[in-house]
Amino acid sequence: MLTIISWNIQNGLGIDGQVSLERIAETIKENKPDIICLQEVSRFMPLPDGSNADQFQKLKALFPSYEAVFGAAIDTEIADQEERGQFGNMILSTLPIRSVFNHPLPQPADLNAKKHMARQCIEVTIEVGSKAFRIITTHLEFHSFIQRSAQSEHILFLQKQVEHLQSFAHPTDKKGPYKPLKRPNECIVCGDFNFAVNSPEYQTMTNPTLLDDKFNDAWVIANPNTEHAPTCGIFDHVQWPEKSHCRDFFFITDSLKNSLQEISVNQTSQASDHQPVTIQLDL
Repeated sequence: MLTIISWNIQNGLGIDGQVSLERIAETIKENKPDIICLQEVSRFMPLPDGSNADQFQKLKALFPSYEAVFGAAIDTEIADQEERGQFGNMILSTLPIRSVFNHPLPQPADLNAKKHMARQCIEVTIEVGSKAFRIITTHLEFHSFIQRSAQSEHILFLQKQVEHLQSFAHPTDKKGPYKPLKRPNECIVCGDFNFAVNSPEYQTMTNPTLLDDKFNDAWVIANPNTEHAPTCGIFDHVQWPEKSHCRDFFFITDSLKNSLQEISVNQTSQASDHQPVTIQLDL
């Protein structure tokens, strides 16, 4: 059984106002996941507690048996600091990571958006025995519907691109940059999407006409006719005055639909303003 967890960890900032990656790690380890997908991971960026730690390296140290990769949505110089500040997404895996792609997401102009920041998704190919699949984790724009919509569409574009690449003839180079990479159609997309269930962006992600191997909401498959469990705003009612609601999802392609066994939300953790979401697949 393959276990994958996705969590917007808010730089480890808990409901108590304390930044603790150790608390994040303890919560994750309860599920013994094979793959961990994290959003809002900072490297040398100013944090609410005044620190500016390399959270990527700290999380790697907290999960020593995992291979770790990082995708920076923001990469910027910081005044009076030698290290560059980075902010983005992270994937850790106990299974072999065969390839990594970092995808910046579009930011079309939106005059009505008061705030926005660069967004990114990181894609890896994982191998389980003789089977391979891709997993993408992302964190979409909150303040701009226009940008969030474009980012949702771009994720589908990336999937369509992979479908097209399957028909290309492989070059003969076996070692260099032209070496063929494993990048199968089978795909899982997870993260903080910052949209609501049945919103236009949600409908885009699950549109059956745009892909040969379309995406499905894993919650709907595993829990038909059941309202999505809240993934945000359960404990933090300052950032989330609308209180508990769902904005974190797993989307899986048709080709993986029959492998899905379970999806669950940890609704007791207060280590972040979001809740960790876990799926299990029989691969």
